[in-house]
Amino acid sequence: MAHGVHPNFMDKHEEHHRPELQKGLVIKHNANQRYATSGVTAFLFKEVAKVHNLPTQEFVVRNDMGCGSTIGPILASGVGIRTVDCGIAQLSMHSVREICGKKDVDIAYKHFKAFYQTFSHIDNKLNID
Repeated sequence: MAHGVHPNFMDKHEEHHRPELQKGLVIKHNANQRYATSGVTAFLFKEVAKVHNLPTQEFVVRNDMGCGSTIGPILASGVGIRTVDCGIAQLSMHSVREICGKKDVDIAYKHFKAFYQTFSHIDNKLNID
């Protein structure tokens, strides 16, 4: 999951990184490695989405605010697998009234299915220096 922008608290997000409900999976970035996403893994994830015409969004926490974390960095470093932290945008994370968009569940299913179908093909064409 990812913190979606709340209409009453838009200033809590960077202006161009405000994940919206019903707008596709959110790729989560953090310079302090609180998320496992790298430039390469974000690129691969977005390429799969582009091939299958699926929407993605980007989330970068404001640098003057705290940030949660995921188990992604721990798992990625422990097993050596390229990792992208992503999720569906939601409001009120960790509350008793978490809310997400119905369309995003379907988009997530399609994206993960597309990832398994397309990743190897895209990865084989990628040349990293």
